[in-house]
Amino acid sequence: MKICVPSANNGGLDDMVGQHFGMVPTYTVMDIEHNLVEIVGNTSEHNGGVGLPPELLSKKGVNIMLCGGLGQKAVDMFNEYGIDVFIGAQGTVETAINDWKEGNLVNPTSENVCQGHGHDEDQH
Repeated sequence: MKICVPSANNGGLDDMVGQHFGMVPTYTVMDIEHNLVEIVGNTSEHNGGVGLPPELLSKKGVNIMLCGGLGQKAVDMFNEYGIDVFIGAQGTVETAINDWKEGNLVNPTSENVCQGHGHDEDQH
């Protein structure tokens, strides 16, 4: 199983969780069965590339996306690619993964998704 966390900088377990999943420079992908970490550059159209993050990450075999928060459209896109989303991730990438393992992150609902790009980033 591969878990992905948007990374604020260069990626890795010690990097901070990026709070705008589509605009982060990298994604940290952890294969929890083999304890392997892969850093994936964000080559999506949000950063001048092609495609959208859910498509990019599905090609890397990601099963679960952990992030601070995201909108319903993004949640729907991840679901279309068979990627489960959990929100509430904060701190380092490693902290977010541990929080998920402990059941501290939640699935997005209509009550807790971001309502657009004008949201306060500090609330995630």
